Amino acid sequence: MESSAMTALSVNVNKVALLRNSRHLGIPDVVRAATQCLEAGAHGITVHPRPDERHIRGDDVHALAALLKGWPQAEFNIEGNPFHNLMDFVRAVRPQQCTFVPDSEGQFTSDHGWDLTADGERLRLLIAECRALGVRVSLFMDANPENMALAADVGADRVELYTEPYAAAHGGPQEQGQLQRFAAAARAAQQAGLDVNAGHDLSRENLADFLRAVPGVKEVSIGHALIADALEFGYRETVQRFLSCITVAEQDE
Repeated sequence: MESSAMTALSVNVNKVALLRNSRHLGIPDVVRAATQCLEAGAHGITVHPRPDERHIRGDDVHALAALLKGWPQAEFNIEGNPFHNLMDFVRAVRPQQCTFVPDSEGQFTSDHGWDLTADGERLRLLIAECRALGVRVSLFMDANPENMALAADVGADRVELYTEPYAAAHGGPQEQGQLQRFAAAARAAQQAGLDVNAGHDLSRENLADFLRAVPGVKEVSIGHALIADALEFGYRETVQRFLSCITVAEQDE
């Protein structure tokens, strides 16, 4: 993904696993879902294996890592809290990217970025370990421009901007203010030497507007909305529709 100027689309397949786990039949198959997304043009696959294995399980991580060895142009991104179970996966699998997320063990979904004044020094050692393993590190961060230099200081390669506040404001009077905030955070990150990812509640309805306004986004990680659309359109058409959103945004720049 590094060689492409296009914003990369990484598909989060957690919700495929969540549906599978509701029964004991092994369907839908997470590896099959990831394969179809890659065949449709997705640039990578993301998973967030939580300690309670409510969706992605440990064996899914290893199976997807094996799959992606056959897709050298794509990337594997493993998300999670490095103080819980994430680092065991990073050490075993060595994905191209890991995204550190400050979730509690029972948290319903990610809903805030890191407080680096509180956790920065603990993160610094783990970031250094990941980079020594050849794994890029992205920190899940709120869109506060003043915190981007702190992310660079602890050794991160990228930040992933937590986009739920933008998604919630999309189409309403607060949208432009949120876009200005995210654009400022992206510029601050880039000025600090960081690349910028984005994710959480991005959808076909709001993705292009976000990418038009926020400069230089390297990657968007999209799960819930994409998998929901795939129930209607199938994986291939859904991925292509999201890629079209990215293309339209870049053509409008």
